[in-house]
Amino acid sequence: MGALERFEKSVERMMNNAFAKVGRNSELKPVELASRLRREIDDRAAVVGRDRTVVPNEFTIELSTPDFSQIDAWGAETLADELATNLTEYAVSQHYAFVGPVSVSFEEHEDLAGGRFQLRSATVRGNVAPATSAAPSTRHPLIDIDGQRYLLTGPVTVIGRDAEADIVVDDPGVSRRHLEIRVTPEGVVATDLGSTNGLFVEGHQVPAATLLDGNTLTIGRTRIMFWTGSSAGQPTEDW
Repeated sequence: MGALERFEKSVERMMNNAFAKVGRNSELKPVELASRLRREIDDRAAVVGRDRTVVPNEFTIELSTPDFSQIDAWGAETLADELATNLTEYAVSQHYAFVGPVSVSFEEHEDLAGGRFQLRSATVRGNVAPATSAAPSTRHPLIDIDGQRYLLTGPVTVIGRDAEADIVVDDPGVSRRHLEIRVTPEGVVATDLGSTNGLFVEGHQVPAATLLDGNTLTIGRTRIMFWTGSSAGQPTEDW
């Protein structure tokens, strides 16, 4: 089974077969959106250094009024998350790099005919980006949270349960804004933001700590692994 087929099956499962019952009667197919997103990053891939190809990370899909209503009925947020996940997996397979979080959104466009859509994309730097390599970048440290890996692409990353945090952790033992990780020329510093249950580094509760390669951080029941590239904290090019 190919990646796009797996994506379609995943959408069917997540929507309790809404796509299976409704989607096949619609002119617009979610798998077509996934294919178009993949072509977009292929077309806009930019080589910015040795072994580094940057692709867009923010996408807006313009839909006709009937299709926009159909997407809303399927569950727009759920479908957008599935599309972003599928696109991230494709970027991993192609060794592409993101400079910010991957997001997909939908907009209504009254002039479009049913079944037709348009796509806009942009490369927008954020504080974190999905890691498309198992190794830390020479430019950015890498953290692993329950198997999800992120590059710290900005100077400050906030982790917590708050929807506005840079990395949202679904753990009742984690405060809304629990932890800050700051990348500086002198090193990477983790700081407890006044959380209820504290920050533990290598099993020791600390208000703040300068992180070393391979350190383990714990917040609530969530374990965070930290690795740093050889140039972490040093000035980088615009990308």
